[in-house]
Amino acid sequence: MQFDEMGNLSDKTLMLLPGTACDYQTNFAAVLDRLGEKYHLICVNYDGFDGSGSVFPDMLTVTEKIENYIREHFDGRIDGAIGSSLGSSFVGQLIQRENIHLDHGIFGSPDLDQSGKFSAWLQSKLVVPLLTSFTKNEKKMAKSKEKLKAAFEMDDETAENFIGCFAKFDPVSIKNEYYTDLLTWLRDDIHVEHTKAHFIYAKKMGEKYLKRYQKYFRDPDIRAFDMQHEQWLFGGEKYTAPVLKAIDEFMEMPV
Repeated sequence: MQFDEMGNLSDKTLMLLPGTACDYQTNFAAVLDRLGEKYHLICVNYDGFDGSGSVFPDMLTVTEKIENYIREHFDGRIDGAIGSSLGSSFVGQLIQRENIHLDHGIFGSPDLDQSGKFSAWLQSKLVVPLLTSFTKNEKKMAKSKEKLKAAFEMDDETAENFIGCFAKFDPVSIKNEYYTDLLTWLRDDIHVEHTKAHFIYAKKMGEKYLKRYQKYFRDPDIRAFDMQHEQWLFGGEKYTAPVLKAIDEFMEMPV
């Protein structure tokens, strides 16, 4: 596990938790400097995605390591944590387990899918090869890059960097991450005193995700944006600026 602290070290603490098959350097590249101007950032790379040669074990083992870091370095309490996509599952677990305390849990347009073991196994068998197959040759990589650019309005460099993430990480870690995320459940109507759950809702994902956010958390703060899944992280300033403004508002809300 890798924990890098940077930014405004005298201000509020904000943990950054990347999504599937990503490191924080790629996932948050478009916003890292701007968030660092305001917040004491705690940037996390999970086992299997930290360059150490380790393998991602499972979501709950990694959650425990994150909790241990917060206990050891911040007396068990930080101001906020934001999860990108799968990273939001860690935010949910940190709130639900109550082993440490977050004032603000920020969920970056997650799907929060949950399933049983057989369904998770089947989905992994189908999806993980798709996530890694396009890195096998230059023709597939080029085609996938063009699809990313079209779907998310990415520029060429951003699309290439995200493609590179899938190419550089061990498929076993990607499989373990994807599979165990499906098995890591949130209970309904989560409520922890003095913790606020905030959701960045990407409307183009569909209303079923909005209903899911309302199901898992009591009275969540949901901000809707007319964008694709996590488009604020790689789709240009018209998406990035409003979400960064919302994050600042989240972090200032009383709990």
